[in-house]
Amino acid sequence: MTAVAPAVPAIEAAGLSWSIGGAPIVSEVTFAVGQGEFLGLIGPNGAGKTSLLNLLSGLLTPSAGTIRLHGQTLDGLAPHQRARAGLGRTFQSSDLFPSLSVLENVRLAAQAHAGGNLRLWRRADRVTRSVAKARTCLERVGLSTRTDMLAGALSHGDKRKLELAILLATEPTVILLDEPMAGVSAEDVPALTELIGTLCAERGASVIMVEHHMHVVLALANRLAVMHHGALLACDKPETVMANPIVQSAYLGEGL
Repeated sequence: MTAVAPAVPAIEAAGLSWSIGGAPIVSEVTFAVGQGEFLGLIGPNGAGKTSLLNLLSGLLTPSAGTIRLHGQTLDGLAPHQRARAGLGRTFQSSDLFPSLSVLENVRLAAQAHAGGNLRLWRRADRVTRSVAKARTCLERVGLSTRTDMLAGALSHGDKRKLELAILLATEPTVILLDEPMAGVSAEDVPALTELIGTLCAERGASVIMVEHHMHVVLALANRLAVMHHGALLACDKPETVMANPIVQSAYLGEGL
């Protein structure tokens, strides 16, 4: 009988640590996210969640530990190199070109992913493939009627949709979402939650999402990881984590 090799995680961290002036911000974090898995990353403010995403995406250099994407080490790779390898990222605050059109924001992402030149003065109709891809991505997130608007003029909810379109244009296999509901009006949260779930499922992408809206996390996540004082406190199925007395104690007064 032929042995079946274990599946390689989409992304994994081993002993990942980062400190400032000797003070640990992320402390020996070890976890793995499977292919197509959606991991919700929760914890009190200051727990180290965004710092962990910054380490994974290459914005910070770890003090110790290693990161692998589909079994390949990311150690020493710059953020744009990790993006080319399939690691996509959004931020708490919108990371857009506000003075460019909605279409141009996505077109630039598509062109960069294809290895094209990012000169802003080039006419969009001279990069036909990137424009076509951008239009497809914008249609997928519901922004096909806003292509000519300046990105800075969009509502918070539509800016989040634009960020998702930019992600789609880079064809990520692993997506890091940092508080995608930040600044989004309460009435827009359910639709955006559904859109994120649908887009990630369609792509078969693996996702790590930091989000304070627990109903959003519970609606999307297969597993929950809890950070507290820079350390990983628990990582398991949502119902198991929510019933964990250590997690409940850590969150006492924090509003889990």
